[in-house]
Amino acid sequence: MRIWIDVEDLFQYASNTSRPSGIQRLAFELQRAMLALAPNEVRFVRHNAKTKDFTAVPFADIAALFAGLTACQPNRPPARLAGELTTLPPAGFARRLGRRAMARLPPEIASPLRRFRAHQMDALRALRDAARIALRGHASQSGQAQPATPDAEPAFKNCAAPGDWLLCLGSPWFMHDYAERISTACAQYNLRFGVLLYDIIPLRRPEWCDRNLVKSFRIWFDAILPMADMLLAISRTTAEDVERYVSETSISLRTRVQPIPLGIGFGQPPAPLRSSRLPAPGSYALIVSTIEARKNHVLLFRLWRELLTTMPREKVPTLVFAGRVGWLVADLMQQLENANWLDGKILLIEEPGDGELAALYEDCLFTLYPSLYEGWGLPVSESLAHGAPCLAANCTSLPEAGGAYARYFDPDNLHDAVRAVRQVLENPDDLASWRAQIQSFRNNPASWEDSATATLRLLHQAGAPAPKAAAAPC
Repeated sequence: MRIWIDVEDLFQYASNTSRPSGIQRLAFELQRAMLALAPNEVRFVRHNAKTKDFTAVPFADIAALFAGLTACQPNRPPARLAGELTTLPPAGFARRLGRRAMARLPPEIASPLRRFRAHQMDALRALRDAARIALRGHASQSGQAQPATPDAEPAFKNCAAPGDWLLCLGSPWFMHDYAERISTACAQYNLRFGVLLYDIIPLRRPEWCDRNLVKSFRIWFDAILPMADMLLAISRTTAEDVERYVSETSISLRTRVQPIPLGIGFGQPPAPLRSSRLPAPGSYALIVSTIEARKNHVLLFRLWRELLTTMPREKVPTLVFAGRVGWLVADLMQQLENANWLDGKILLIEEPGDGELAALYEDCLFTLYPSLYEGWGLPVSESLAHGAPCLAANCTSLPEAGGAYARYFDPDNLHDAVRAVRQVLENPDDLASWRAQIQSFRNNPASWEDSATATLRLLHQAGAPAPKAAAAPC
């Protein structure tokens, strides 16, 4: 039995974005761990646009692409691979340059520009999505095809055998023909299909998502789910969400959704980089997240205003927002500007590099994560892995991510959030004790080998029919 992991989404993602998100990081670490555990079973494929089939790709190409994404410098695009989908700079490159240029402008110029960008974000995103849909339609009508990566591995069509797995660990819901491609390959080669599910937020809480995402995700999800022989999930919460959604629709599953454990950390930990834009160590609390409505930054804004009203100003730490400005937050950004960022008690550090992020985690008093809905909650486990206490929302999957090491509050209740934060601020000895307790989490984190072991075990347990003929020596 072989396991063919589809990595096309990573290559397409890299052609449009200069930094990986949590999904790309998670998928890569799981792929790498699976290959290390089962080098004779695990293979990787991309999509062949000309034949609608798959093309084998060596893991070295995937690793090189990912290294380019994670190591790219702020002032240049990531390293490119021959045969990649495009030779244009990634769409995120110009945005990154613009943000860094704006950071150097005087406040009286930067503030109006930031407000303008926040108000226009949703309109620009909708325009981008509409353009992509139109371009896909044009390419389809004209018969144009994008080149696949050169076939550096033995041909998939010669090596795929009945009973092999075709496995999706990434985020391909933006590919309009994905379900058709999977269905065709599984029927042609008698393959089993498995998919890893992160969350179904566009279906359960569409008010926090772009309408085009909701539409494309629903089409992909409703088509993929019934054909899957293995459904994996990154949390029990996501598994339960999927099965609840299925019970409310006419979708029929072939299998139950199986949660797998998630590893902690991504690659070689970067050395902390304490750049000049970071606040002094021990002077701040931290939230690491894209600023979007679902992440509930607005609660923290209200919380910090309440703290400044009821406590001496010098007793209230600075609150650092570390992440890019996202969507559905134009009102919040306007309010922050109008309040002069609470006269400096809230600080925005846009798109911190990996080294800056490591320094922010290590030097903060504690972190907060008031998100209203998550499939897992990487910032919670990342905070604990850096030894930083975390106050998180008590809903969805976040208690799974933080376990007994994090502390929790109701993200819909300002008074409960104020209680949780004041308890930490007013009891420094308790905070120090809490930080010491977290060391056991930091010293024994879950590993990606654990994740890969669980995934391989589930695939093997599902069983596969004996091949009709001996597999080719690939």
